Amino acid sequence: MNHLIAPSVLSADFANLQTDIEMINRSDADWFHIDIMDGVFVPNISFGFPVLKAIFKHAVKPLDVHLMIVDPDRYLEQFKQAGAANISVHYEVCPHLHRTIQAIKDLGCRAGVAINPHTPVQVLEDIIEDIDLVCMMSVNPGFGGQKFILNTYKKVKALRMMASGRNENLLIEIDGGVNMNNAAALLRAGANVLVAGNSVFEANDPIKAISGLKNISHLTENA
Repeated sequence: MNHLIAPSVLSADFANLQTDIEMINRSDADWFHIDIMDGVFVPNISFGFPVLKAIFKHAVKPLDVHLMIVDPDRYLEQFKQAGAANISVHYEVCPHLHRTIQAIKDLGCRAGVAINPHTPVQVLEDIIEDIDLVCMMSVNPGFGGQKFILNTYKKVKALRMMASGRNENLLIEIDGGVNMNNAAALLRAGANVLVAGNSVFEANDPIKAISGLKNISHLTENA
């Protein structure tokens, strides 16, 4: 499959959010990536339901919702109602992960598991066949604009190998520090969804930046 691009709304201009939403609508992007932070699991607070609903009202592409919150089970139905097409929960906060994944699927959403940089992919061994998406954090979660962690390449390769023959359609999403300098190597390693924040929204031409990431696949063919 062709890889997907999911601009991270966390890096958008909150004072002109509708303008940035419309820009993503016009671009080659595939999803809106939306980080929900609670100030407990991560040391920051981002969007609540009113903002998510406002984005959904204007978005013409699916909302990829990444829950960086404790006890996400309490809110799954509300996130679905607010417009989430994908819901990813963190392995680190879900003691009954299989139950949570099934609950997300029962809502009709694509079900994902996010893992922090220090969390080995091996923890997904017993649930790999049940999930649609792994959101692999390539920075420590909580803030935008951080430096990409190089160990991510090794983790992507290991995860793609684990999924081989068991979940061939698994989406491996990389979240944090993705740009034109590392995108091709991530795709070669086995990723197929790239979250891009600052590399899009701080670019002189965000639409061109998205297009560059979307069309980078030719750089991987002979690698």
